Order: sequence, then structure tokens, then C-alpha cells
Amino acid sequence: MLSNKQKKTAAFLALAALFAAELLSCKNKSKESAKPVEQEKTYSKITIGFSIDTLAIERWRRDCDIFLNTAKDLGADVIVQNSGNSVEVQNQQIEYLVKRGVKAVVVVPKDAETLGESVRLARSKGIPVISYDRLLRNTPIDLYVTIDSQAVGALMAKELLRKKPRGEWFCFYGPKEDFNMTLIRRGVEAVLQGERAQITYIYWTDGWNYDLSYRRMCELLRDGKRPDAVVAGNDAVADSIIRAIGEYAPGANIAVGGQDADIAGCQNIVTGKQAVTIYKPIADLAQKTAQIAVALAQGKTVKECAGANGSINNGSGEIPVLWLHPIAVTADNIDEIVIKSGFHTRQEVYK
Repeated sequence: MLSNKQKKTAAFLALAALFAAELLSCKNKSKESAKPVEQEKTYSKITIGFSIDTLAIERWRRDCDIFLNTAKDLGADVIVQNSGNSVEVQNQQIEYLVKRGVKAVVVVPKDAETLGESVRLARSKGIPVISYDRLLRNTPIDLYVTIDSQAVGALMAKELLRKKPRGEWFCFYGPKEDFNMTLIRRGVEAVLQGERAQITYIYWTDGWNYDLSYRRMCELLRDGKRPDAVVAGNDAVADSIIRAIGEYAPGANIAVGGQDADIAGCQNIVTGKQAVTIYKPIADLAQKTAQIAVALAQGKTVKECAGANGSINNGSGEIPVLWLHPIAVTADNIDEIVIKSGFHTRQEVYK
């Protein structure tokens, strides 16, 4: 016959065994119920890689936000990789995206010529690669989506010619490795052929470092150089030129042009400091690229997703291109083009 102490011990052991059995049952049920959710999470989503050289520029932050929101609306996830203006880091990040198993890669290259190895790796794994706004050179890619940069240069030159049809022009482009600068230069020089205005100085702004363009313009002005017009690689470079003019030649009548319709560029236009900026349909560019990237990730071809309206030779062969068209913005049409489109508000522009 069991003592009271033995009875209590047996009862305790029985309860413990029952509790352990229930706990094991709950864990098994939890695993079974979680399993379909985990599978759905893994297999229902498309993941796209977005590799960008920098997010320090206002324009690129806008592109990235629109791209992310469009891809999300289409049911895709996006892994954004910001290389911080480093070619080496951007190569490593593209390789990382490949290892993550993304289904498409969109690249805004830091250097048009030096991402070939990582891009070829992606394509060897069957991952389509889209070159976004800047052309990847000397490596096969699936698509180039961009604003027509040669048209950007031509539009800028035409508007500056209206202000300064003769005299000396300076050109302060971005870095040489940005192939868009080569295209803009072609557009500018094509317009100036046969005109009385002449380009007498060209400066390449290494790494889009606006302090460099500012300091160089200051040096030129201190040396007594007074151009009639300045072509700038973008509105931030234009703003650095305008600052230098304000400090070292405040009375000089120098027409300055830029691109991107950044808020600073638009403000400089309405205050008369800048003659022209080039509005680029960035929202359309980012939205269309996201739509095409998702379609390619789903296995469609460039042709099937209406992803091209032209082609360009990037050194490795003819590459399909989707061209979008820029618009010149001056004080005469800034309300119509920039404000009515919602690109910037009236309060921002006329601050």
C-alpha cells in the first residue's frame, strides 16, 4: 500500500507527463500551421535588386521611392543597394543580389565601364539586367531605360543660345565615367555647329563633387575669365557655378543651364539666376522600369513587356532601349511643366 508521500509523488509525475504531452502536441500543431505560411512567403513574392551608386542626390531619392512603391503595388519586393559612390562596393553589391536569388537587377552604374564582371555573373544565372538612366558599357545587358541625354544637351544649348547667341561658353559636366555626360556633350556640340557661340573651356566634375566645380569656377573668375554662358551637368553643378558667380562676378550677365529640375534649379530660374533646366519625366521612368523589371522577373521577354522603342550600341552589341523625352524649362513655362505636373509645389518653387 502506497504512503501519502508516494501517492503525491505519483500524482505529480502523472501531471508532468500529461503537461509534456500537451506541450509537444501544441508545438507540432504550431509547426504544421506555420508551414503553409512560410511556403507562401517564400514562393509567392518576386524579389528585384536595385543597385544605385548614390542616394545623396535629390533626383535619385525620388527615382528610388517611385520605383519601390510601383514594385510593391505589383506585388514585388525590392532589395536596394547603395554603393556610396564606390565602384568596388557596387560590384560586390550586385554579386550579393545574385546570391540572394533576385529575379531581376536594375543598375544605376557609378562607372559605365567597370561593372562588367558582376553584370555578366547575374546574366549567367539567368537574371535579366536593366541599365537605368546611365548606360552600362561593354557588357551585354537586357535593356537600357533612360531619358534621351543627347536631347537633354541639345535642349539646353538651344535655350542658352536664345540668351547668348555669341561669345564664349564654358561646360561643367559631371564625371567622365558617366556616359550620359558624353551624350549631353554630343547634343550641345551638335547645336553649336555653325553658331557664333564657341565652347572655350570644359571641366569634368569628378565624382559629382560640387565643391570641385565651385572651386574651379571661382579660380576662373578670379583670373578674369568671364564666359557668356555655362552648360552644367546637372542643377547641383549649376548651383555651384551660380554661387561662384555671386561671390566673384556679381554683376556679370552669365546664362547658366542645368538639368533634372531640382528644387534649387527651379528656384534659381524664378529668381533669374539660371536660364534653363531640363525636366525629365522621372516618375514615368521609374514606374515603367519597375513594371518592366517585374515582367522580366516573371519570365517575359523585353518584347513581350513592350520594353523598348529603339536601340543603342553599348560596345558589346545593339541593346534595346526605352527612350523617354525631356522638356526644357524656363521662367516662361515653369508653372505649366513643373508645378501643374506636381513635380514641385508652387510654395517650394517660389520660396
